[in-house]
Amino acid sequence: MASLRLHLLLIMLVQALLMFSSPVTCDDEEERLLQRINSYRLSLRLSALAENDNADCLADEIADQLEDRPCPTTINSSTPEAQFSNYPKPLEHCHLSMNNTRDGAILLSCIPGQPKSLTVFNFTDPQYTRYLNKSKFIGAGIGSEDEWIVVVLTTNTPGGSFVASSAGNLVFKFGLIYNFLALILELLVLFGGVYI
Repeated sequence: MASLRLHLLLIMLVQALLMFSSPVTCDDEEERLLQRINSYRLSLRLSALAENDNADCLADEIADQLEDRPCPTTINSSTPEAQFSNYPKPLEHCHLSMNNTRDGAILLSCIPGQPKSLTVFNFTDPQYTRYLNKSKFIGAGIGSEDEWIVVVLTTNTPGGSFVASSAGNLVFKFGLIYNFLALILELLVLFGGVYI
């Protein structure tokens, strides 16, 4: 019986850590790039771009897809769905829908030779400034892999808000409730003398 209680206690501890730990990690290089972009925008009297977790997720997923591709001679930035044939897959992973991302923009940069710093991203290049100089963009997410840097811009419109789809939120909420109830049941079994 003591061995069972020890196993249940260990399971509860791991479950509690997983349930209450934050899955979001911070990348200092990406934060510094966002700060540089915001300094540039502020110099133009535009509002700073707020970090958008969903845009971060999408930028990371797209960077992951591009990781093994060599740098092309030219890169065109445009609407998200026009750039990637596999665009629905990262959207699904990030619990986003095409309807909430169509007004956003994805800026790609590829620097041969695996840069040590994302600060080499030249956001003053005309292909990027046509997006970064627009006041309609209010948020950003940044992802990088090897030679690739991906900047995803969001708007305050329903078509560019990058708000997670309700199905994704529902799955997250159900998972959280399920874990919480399982934790309570395990506590009852462990300390309450309830036998299953």
